[in-house]
Amino acid sequence: VVQPPPNLAALKFREEQGSFLVGALAALVGQSKRVGFIGGMDIPLIHKFEAGYRAGVRHVCPDCTVIAQYAGVTPEAFRNPGRGKELALSQYQSGVNIIFHASGSTGLGVFEAARSSRKLAIGVDADQYSEAPGFILTSMVKGVDAAVYDAIRRAKDGSFRGGIYQFGLAEGGVGYVYDANNRALISDPVRARLQELQGQIVAGSIDVPS
Repeated sequence: VVQPPPNLAALKFREEQGSFLVGALAALVGQSKRVGFIGGMDIPLIHKFEAGYRAGVRHVCPDCTVIAQYAGVTPEAFRNPGRGKELALSQYQSGVNIIFHASGSTGLGVFEAARSSRKLAIGVDADQYSEAPGFILTSMVKGVDAAVYDAIRRAKDGSFRGGIYQFGLAEGGVGYVYDANNRALISDPVRARLQELQGQIVAGSIDVPS
């Protein structure tokens, strides 16, 4: 790992930790032993999402199968809704009820497939509920605000140091949406289980692979 110079901070997110929680959620509410994942470009960054998601699914459902597919091997894979829809329809038809996407605008095709199949999808990076209201179980979100605020605070109080900073569940760097829009899809016992898992990840008793 190349360390940045002293005047530069690299802000990285532990996507695998947020993905673990939505994987557990998908397995707990999916009513199927098959859960889906669709990535954009087949690269290490997106593998972090898949690895965490798989681990979360397995943690709560050891005999569940994760069907994981990627839209392609070039950057174009992040902007191909047609391919996203095609992959998602085949997963839904195979018995998958919930698909988590980490695929940029390719995910718009995943949402279209969820709507037409009357099944559920999980958004990524920001709250994507408005893309397909009623068919978005949750979104795995990044707390870019928390990361930026932390850097500004350090600069202001004189504690800024160059280096690599990691933002996971403990730092508010990743999480999942739970609000009035999706509360009806996530029962209180399931919500409690997710909070318990989050506590175990923060405490270090669950080590999430990346």
